[in-house]
Amino acid sequence: MTDQEVIAIVNKALAEEFELDEAVMVPEANLYQDLELDSLDAVDMVIVLENAFGCKLRDEEAIRSIRTLSDLYKFILKKKEGVTA
Repeated sequence: MTDQEVIAIVNKALAEEFELDEAVMVPEANLYQDLELDSLDAVDMVIVLENAFGCKLRDEEAIRSIRTLSDLYKFILKKKEGVTA
């Protein structure tokens, strides 16, 4: 799976789950300020992404450090590399 495929899946899953306009889904977008997600949304986000990618993403310390979409993309890419490696 390429980086661009991961980004497309993340953007599509979040846009559908949280009714976000894909135009605001840029790497530097802050999940909490720009996309207006809250802590409960963060839990839902993990579940949605686990379903989209078919792997567990529960690394609480790493997830708490995610602030932007770019952080999220990097986290998922790292997780996917660990699964396929």
